[in-house]
Amino acid sequence: QVQLVESGGGLVQPGGSLKLSCAASGVVFSIYAMSWYRQAPGKERELVAGIDHTGMITNYADSVKGRFTISVDDAKNTVYLQMNSLEPEDTAVYYCQANRAYSTALPYWGQGIQVTVSS
Repeated sequence: QVQLVESGGGLVQPGGSLKLSCAASGVVFSIYAMSWYRQAPGKERELVAGIDHTGMITNYADSVKGRFTISVDDAKNTVYLQMNSLEPEDTAVYYCQANRAYSTALPYWGQGIQVTVSS
């Protein structure tokens, strides 16, 4: 059974950093692409960062390139999103997603976690 549980969110000042974690139970990273999405109030959910099932290809939203880094830890079965130089515009609920590679199955989603960037 796949379960995605995000942690590490909270309130941070502009320019600060946060590291989100996604504990991915039942997920084998070699067959799943992992992604972080976010949704701010009044806006559509958007892809923030993704890493493919090989761990060799990553992609980022233009708005976070150079500031955010997605990574996986196979031993801990955890996906991370390191967020640096945070801006108020980064305020959103962040969601972890697991999408089985070469499959038409629906992806799995975490419950979401709030990140608020404010002074």
